[in-house]
Amino acid sequence: MTFQISAISIYNEDGRIRTVPFKTGKLNIITGDSRRGKSALLNIVDYCLASKDYVIKGAALRNFVQVFAVTLVKDQQQLFVARPAPAGKAATATTMCVVSQALGAPPPQRAELNFSTPLDIAKDVLSEFADIDRTVRIPAVRSATPIPPSVRHALFFCLQKQNEVANPDLLFHSQGEEFLPATIRAMIPYFLGAVDPEQALLENRLRLLRQELAQLEAVVAAARSLSPASGQAMALVTEAVEAGLLQPPREGMTAERALEYLRQAIAESAPTQMPDAGDDPVSALVEQRRGLRERHGRARARIANLKRAAQENNEFLDQAAEQHARLATLNLFAPANTVDQEPRCPVCDSHQPQLSQIAEVINRDLGRLDADMSVIGSDTPEINALIAAEEDTLQEIRGALGRNQEQLDTLTAGQRAAQGQADASRRAVLVQGRISLFLETAGRHVQGPQVVDRREEIRAKIAELEEAIGAGARDDRLNSFVSRINTKIKDKAVALDLEHKESPIRLDPRGLTVVADTARGPVTLADMGGGENWLGYHVATLLSMHEWFSEQRSPVPRFLILDQPSQVYFPEDAPDSTALAGPDRTALLNLYKTIQSTIEALDGDFQVIVMEHADLDDEPFRSSVEARWRRSNGRALVPQDWITEDIADDY
Repeated sequence: MTFQISAISIYNEDGRIRTVPFKTGKLNIITGDSRRGKSALLNIVDYCLASKDYVIKGAALRNFVQVFAVTLVKDQQQLFVARPAPAGKAATATTMCVVSQALGAPPPQRAELNFSTPLDIAKDVLSEFADIDRTVRIPAVRSATPIPPSVRHALFFCLQKQNEVANPDLLFHSQGEEFLPATIRAMIPYFLGAVDPEQALLENRLRLLRQELAQLEAVVAAARSLSPASGQAMALVTEAVEAGLLQPPREGMTAERALEYLRQAIAESAPTQMPDAGDDPVSALVEQRRGLRERHGRARARIANLKRAAQENNEFLDQAAEQHARLATLNLFAPANTVDQEPRCPVCDSHQPQLSQIAEVINRDLGRLDADMSVIGSDTPEINALIAAEEDTLQEIRGALGRNQEQLDTLTAGQRAAQGQADASRRAVLVQGRISLFLETAGRHVQGPQVVDRREEIRAKIAELEEAIGAGARDDRLNSFVSRINTKIKDKAVALDLEHKESPIRLDPRGLTVVADTARGPVTLADMGGGENWLGYHVATLLSMHEWFSEQRSPVPRFLILDQPSQVYFPEDAPDSTALAGPDRTALLNLYKTIQSTIEALDGDFQVIVMEHADLDDEPFRSSVEARWRRSNGRALVPQDWITEDIADDY
């Protein structure tokens, strides 16, 4: 079991404590006038459960409250969590006080509070208290590193601010904040129980293996590019030959042989005279490049023709299959198999001699189509194999073009550097210097760790993990669980008499909304007119999810805080909060009956806290009121005697 809230406390600078108690496993209502501190209760819970921001609003709280605290309970355990207001110009407080207490113990005195727990550590303690498995890793948004679920993620399903509880565009808490919708989508499978912790570890290992494979592919590709001699090495060998440092090589040039030739070139003494000019190597490279480009163009043309042929084959097979299906006509016109068997109409079973001719024509056409489809179908794999072979050839030509360009660049750079060097020995020394620089750079690569090609080993591990995890296992479980929750939402929609209650209703975990599948198509929450429907589906969805959380022992805290759900029935500044009457009063009371019914069904495992402007003299509202904060009785969250200067009357 995870936790509920037994009290919310505030401390002033004198150390005085104001505590608002709550009953666990019950409906708790704080009703009263506007600007008396009701909405601040939700913000205090949010702040004390390790919010990264200072979410407390209102002059009375910010000016006269120094510490905010909540008391959390589960089973026979109690955890007191306090957090100070930011000091000075700090944006928020980064340390907290987290203390284990005996069940039923009051909040500690101000002097006993020790704010020494860093915010991240406090979040971990609270997550552990909620029974959240921190070893699970969920793929993070905009990050390669997955994140563990925490109590902060569970609050998406526990809080409904005043601007959220009846919002047609936002179903969950904080859904309107940047980047958080994607986080909510990622966390729903875990909190619904679709993510098995052991499977999550396997999925994280699979993700890491895929990253390792991608990195190794890049490293192997880079190493492979050096297996044939690079264009720069080949060009330097050509320059060394022209400078009289080497004899023209007679064998194919690999990377190792090219380096061996270049080392030999720098070991030779400079020649005293220039060798015969022979053919211009740059012209030879340009001619080679022209030939490579022609081959490149022909290969691309062959690939285009083959792909066109494959497409035509597929189009023919699609059309032929359609015609085949039409002619087959479910085998109704099968020919007679014996002499004495007369053909009959497949519809009225009457004797129709002419059907033999029709069946013969149809079967002949079917036979022809079968033969054509067989021939074309057998051609398609061969065409695909030819396309793959041509694409490999095209890739080789592109590599050769790249090396050719490197040779051209290096040779032309060498020729520019050698211009004006009429002396053969000076030109040879210049070439040797360029070779030395290249060998020094290449040596750093050679001296580095050799690439061990483990791709097949990693691929085998990936295949093994994929088989162990199962394709789509998580999605199947999620769809199954959401389907069960949808049944609960549907029942509550009927109880609340909501629009589209007669249609299938479903939670959309991707769109983060509720959808009614009507005869005219899907209708999302935003398109369901009226605040009563928006409020009703918010409450129906969250109550249904909490029922599921309780049944599945999910680590979501067992409370739901709603801030002023009655706002859709009358304005907050209505002069008489008890004046709600007619259908609106009936609808609001029905909402509370639905909430109470869910609480009773969960038998103490679920708590609802509501901050209200309305005050109904009907059950279950009347007996659930824990406090009335009104100007007429002088009661509010912050006691009047704490306020020592004039402030705006708001929270």
